Order: sequence, then C-alpha cells, then structure tokens
Amino acid sequence: MDPRTQRLSLSLPKMAVFTLPDAHEVDIECTRGAVWITLDHDRRDIVLEPGERFRSDSHRRALVAALEPSCVRFSAAALSVAARPAPAERSPWRLWAHGMTPA
Repeated sequence: MDPRTQRLSLSLPKMAVFTLPDAHEVDIECTRGAVWITLDHDRRDIVLEPGERFRSDSHRRALVAALEPSCVRFSAAALSVAARPAPAERSPWRLWAHGMTPA
C-alpha cells in the first residue's frame, strides 16, 4: 500500500453508526463483525463481513452501521501537498479529502 495512504480503524459497538461525509474512493473494510453501508440516494444496501471491502465511485455520504460488535478500517489516498490544510489545521487522524475525523 502507498505510504501516502491515510487510514482510520474504528471499533463499533452493535447498532453504532459512523457517518462518512464523502465516501468517494474511500476503501471501507470490515475486519471483524458485520457492517451495513448505505449511501445517500443509492438503492443498494451493502453488507460487509470480515475480509470484505467496499469502495464508492461517487461523492455521496455513507452511513456505516454495525450489525454486531465490529471493527472497520477506512483508507484513502492523501491529497497532494498543495491541497492539504496548513500545518496548524492538520490532524494526524484526518482523511483530508473526505472530512473524516474521530468523534
């Protein structure tokens, strides 16, 4: 995997929901448990079990819901250095292009 890839792993208790404001080109991987993913204005329902992953090709909000206690890994390519926020605005946990930060 490219060292510029940004990653965030979360443990979600059963029934917890994580909102991903822009799921475009974010890999969502279930590493434990089972999660249900739904995208705004998309009729599909995606269910992932351990070892399965999903990547959206559109700019839509995604809701990731734990069907049981689960672990989920999000990864996305970092933006170019020119597109990143100034150092004072950076967070080591941020997935720049997708507005993801831990709660």
